[in-house]
Amino acid sequence: MLIIAVPDYLFYGDTICYNKSMDDIRYTPTGHIFIHPHDDPEKVMDAIVETEYDEEYCIALDFNPAFIFRLIKAGFLVMSEKLPFSGDPIFLLEPMHHLTRSVLFFQNLHEGKNIQRFLKRYELVVDGDFDFILNRCAEVYGDGWLTKPLLETLRKIREAGDPQARLFSFGVYRDGVLKAGEFGTVTGRVYTSYSGYHDESNAGKVQMVLTARWLRDQGFAFWDLGMPLAYKSNFGAVNVNTKEFLKIFREGKMPAVKSR
Repeated sequence: MLIIAVPDYLFYGDTICYNKSMDDIRYTPTGHIFIHPHDDPEKVMDAIVETEYDEEYCIALDFNPAFIFRLIKAGFLVMSEKLPFSGDPIFLLEPMHHLTRSVLFFQNLHEGKNIQRFLKRYELVVDGDFDFILNRCAEVYGDGWLTKPLLETLRKIREAGDPQARLFSFGVYRDGVLKAGEFGTVTGRVYTSYSGYHDESNAGKVQMVLTARWLRDQGFAFWDLGMPLAYKSNFGAVNVNTKEFLKIFREGKMPAVKSR
């Protein structure tokens, strides 16, 4: 696929114009790759690596579930943004790839001594109360990136239940009450975190430890934690660049080979 930089994606006041007749990957005037639904997200990922693209995200306008599903399957962490224009709201889709990605390989898991005494107080529930956890994340953090159109699309992808890329959740309960949860995507043997919350101290840390244990025991290749942060490094995560992430992500998408 040819990579060209042309000003076919333009902002004129409250109007966004895009020339849909072109088949190649395009850049916006701001330097962001524009992804059209007809583009192949896998090839866009290859272009990001080959051109040493130095932005954290690309831009798209289409919230069609099939399109976003393909973005997720290609390794993008899909976010959104509401533009501050007057009149009807305009939403951008922002497929993130992160120049540096935080990844937990389970042999590096560092649970920490201080959290051990809390673990037995909670029960991990896998893929239960997904809708509640999704809505709670939106409630806690607002619609800065988890916009209404994106929420609706994620729900549709969840309902479709395609095993190639599934919306998934983890929650920890104490005395039968949900105290912390997160949602993300499962692509092959890779789990990617999107957002999480906690409603009491230490519950979030417990949820991370119990989730990591479950993923490890189920044979997942690694846990994609997205943007690097100090608490993730303390948890045992390491930072990888886009090229390395794409390599291990594509390997992780493949089913595990069972020995004879």
